[in-house]
Parts: sequence; C-alpha cells; structure tokens
Amino acid sequence: MHVLLTSHGSTGDIVPMIALGRALRDAGHELTFATTPFFKEDIEAAGINFLPLPPYDWGAEEFANAMRTLHRAGTPLRQLHFIYGNARPHIDDNLRILDEYLANADLLVGSYLFPSFRGLADKHGAKFAVVSFCHNMVASQDYPPDPFPALNFLPTGLRRAWNRLWWNVSQGVLDGVMEKELGDGLRRAGLPMQKGFCWNPAPLALVAVSPALMKPANAELPSVFKFTGYLRHQAPDDAEFEKTLQHFTGGERVPVVTFGSVTWDKAQEAMDSFLENWPRDRKIILQAGWANFKVADESDWVLIVKKCSHDQLFRHASVVMHHGGAGTTASALHAGVPQLVAPQIADQNFWASQVQRLGVGLRASPKGWPKQAPRLIHRLTTEPVFAQRARECAAILAQENGPAEAVAALEALVHA
Repeated sequence: MHVLLTSHGSTGDIVPMIALGRALRDAGHELTFATTPFFKEDIEAAGINFLPLPPYDWGAEEFANAMRTLHRAGTPLRQLHFIYGNARPHIDDNLRILDEYLANADLLVGSYLFPSFRGLADKHGAKFAVVSFCHNMVASQDYPPDPFPALNFLPTGLRRAWNRLWWNVSQGVLDGVMEKELGDGLRRAGLPMQKGFCWNPAPLALVAVSPALMKPANAELPSVFKFTGYLRHQAPDDAEFEKTLQHFTGGERVPVVTFGSVTWDKAQEAMDSFLENWPRDRKIILQAGWANFKVADESDWVLIVKKCSHDQLFRHASVVMHHGGAGTTASALHAGVPQLVAPQIADQNFWASQVQRLGVGLRASPKGWPKQAPRLIHRLTTEPVFAQRARECAAILAQENGPAEAVAALEALVHA
C-alpha cells in the first residue's frame, strides 16, 4: 500500500512517526512523510521519502521561540488555541499539497491533533488513521478526563454519567477550538470540520504507548482506539560520543538532565539556579536542548551534550530529570532508570502523574524545581524501590513491539 504520513509540532510529534514510517517501509509499503523541512534530514536519514510542508523557513530559533510563546500561554486551553492558531496561516497550502499527493495514496496517517484531515482522505477514497502519543484523551465512561475527579464512590450508573458528562464537555471545547482556528481554511478547501475529537477522532486511532503499563484497566474504550506500544526511533550509537561519556562518567552512572524541545522565558536562569544548588562533588550531564542551556564556567563535574540518541545517553544515567514529554518519558522507561519530572506545558503534567503512578519516579514543581531537584534526585538514587520498579517496567516494555502492532492495525484498516 501507498501511505502518506504527516505530523506537525516539536520533535516529540515527529520521531514516533519516523519509527512508524520505518516499520511500514520494512513491511514492504511505499510511503512519504510530509512535514516542515526542519525535520527533513532526520526523515531522510531513516530512509523515508520527504515531502515539504509549510512553514518552509522555520529553523531552530523559530521553533524555540514558538515553544517559549506556548509556555507563556499558560492554561492547556490557551495552549491549544496557540497550536491551532500557528497552523492557521499555513492551512491552505498544507491542505493543497496533501490533497495533490493523496490522489495516489491508499492511506493517510496524521497526528491526533488534526482529525479534520480525514476529509482529505475521504475525498480520494483513502483510509484515514491518527496517531496519539499520549493516552490522556482516550475517552471512556469508566473514568473522567484529566484533571476532573473520579467519583468512584458513586453507583456505577451515576459514576459513568459523570464521566460521560465531562468527556462530552471536553470534546465540545476541543471541537470548538479547532472550528475557530481551522474552520475557515477547511471550508475554503471544500472540506468538512470533523467533530468528535475524544470519542471518535478517526476510523482508527493508534495510541502509541505501552498497553501493559498505560492502557486503563477494566475500562470500556471506543473500538477505534488501538494501544500499540511505543513508536520509538533512535539514531545509531556514536562511537566518539560514547568515548566522551565514558571519560566523563568513569564508568559510573550519573544523573542526566534534559528538557528536550521545551523552552521558556528565563530558562537559562532556572538552570543556573539548579546548578548553583547542585553539589560540586557529584557529576551531572546536561543536555542543551532547544533552550540551548549553557554552563557559565567549564568544570569537571558537569558535561553539556547536544542532540544525541537518548538510548545511548540514558545508558549512563542513574536518574533522568526531564520535562515530561511523551518521548522522553518513554525513553527513560525503556532505559529502566528512575525519573524526576518537572512538567512545563500541555500533557506533561499528565506524564508526571503516570511516572508517579508506576512508582518509577517523582514530580517536581514546574517553577520550584531548581531548588527541589537536588534533594529529589538524591532520594531517587538512594531509595532502591525506584530503580527496582524502573527495571521491572523496562522488562515489560522489552516484550512489546509498537511499530509492528501499528503496521498490522493499519494493514487491517486498508484491507478491511
């Protein structure tokens, strides 16, 4: 089959789709990945055809500035308006390019955030699926959406009515945001606005998280949702980078701090505060990330690393402190090391709660983490229960194959 993949956003929205693309290619399917040229090198390095979509001229600085503005938006609802508002100036060109390419495609697979691309697939008689990198918006009458309280003390009927109420409210709000920001562009293209973000986002919604660790137990879920396991893509190990890590660590595991593609106003100031509170007799590795963190003075107790394979980096970690991005959380889970999460935006609070639920780590305050983190990292490295539980979760994940499950589900959708 001929597949068109598309996704928009930061690294965490692109890398899982690269993993899916590689799995589809290895299964013998033709595919193209359509997104902004900023990710062209990574996509083509994975052996996947690339189709450019606007914004064409966004580089690292533009993406970092967008992330800072997203952080300033504050509430999740305002952040959603910002995400879709950023897409609005490019919606006409995006739809035109995808429309032209779909004339020869059997399947369109897009991000969970853009269910309205379904109209393009329907226009060409292609099948449509979305991929979600977080399960916080998988609706069920057996639990409420985050952060509404679960009234488990109520009788079953009342409890389910409560849960349905808040899922329906959440769905109405999300559908309304998409209508406001993207509706005009879809109508100009002669396409309908898809409704039902929470209950029915697509004929198939791949939920790219661990079924064993993340799928809600004993809950009735809409049939469109398929928990596949993580879709993970990592660059090959770098031999020179490995030498650098070995030389710095001396073969010992040390804490690793990464905020990935998240940045915010005064991010460097927060990192400076954290490093001031960090004991100088304990080595630590800091990934620069999109915030481009720096250290004022060269030292033998902190190592700054740039873009790299998290699998390679986390093999040297005693603890991974991060922002709670879906991809970074998954990498730390696969590495089998404890985690400290300092959530900043969007679904990162949810991922912090999942890390706590699994018993593999702790949560720090979004703003107070520079002073809290040294104490919490010490706890994570000295209380064996966290490392033991992290190893148990990694062993479970080693038995799952998210890309293979996703490919099988997509093939079944197309051939149904």
